[in-house]
Amino acid sequence: MSRLEEMIATARLHAAGNRVAGLTAAPALHLAFVACMDSRIDVFTMFGLSTGDAHVLRNAGGIVTDDMIRSLAISQRMLGTRQIIIIQHTGCGLLHVSDDDFADSLERETGERPRWKAGGFEDVEDNVRRSMAAVRTSPFIPYTGEVFGFVYDLDTPRLVEVDPE
Repeated sequence: MSRLEEMIATARLHAAGNRVAGLTAAPALHLAFVACMDSRIDVFTMFGLSTGDAHVLRNAGGIVTDDMIRSLAISQRMLGTRQIIIIQHTGCGLLHVSDDDFADSLERETGERPRWKAGGFEDVEDNVRRSMAAVRTSPFIPYTGEVFGFVYDLDTPRLVEVDPE
């Protein structure tokens, strides 16, 4: 059995256990996370969460992009979340990436330049601050009083809160 077949079999067992029966789309803790897609970061385990507790939105870098604003607006306005936690980490693949170099490479390879930016950055704490500011200044996010940012240090492993200022 291949690894993919094993994962599908596990998913079927999970579905048979019906662990989400009775839960709604609104997270029980009224909490939304924006986190990097890095597979070393398990938000549910890190924060002791259970299924149904929080929305976890992920992308490369854990950066608050227009699509993250869209999802957070839906999360707050339609599903009742009030707190937002942004988690980025040391050793991120976007650290020291040039958006222009990446776009140039894609354009050379495909003949088309992307309309989006990779989101490369030089300092993870500054990047968390920029993401926090993007949430706090968005007209689409109504509850911005409890926006928190953290850097997860993969080496220690420590979670360090980032001062928004």
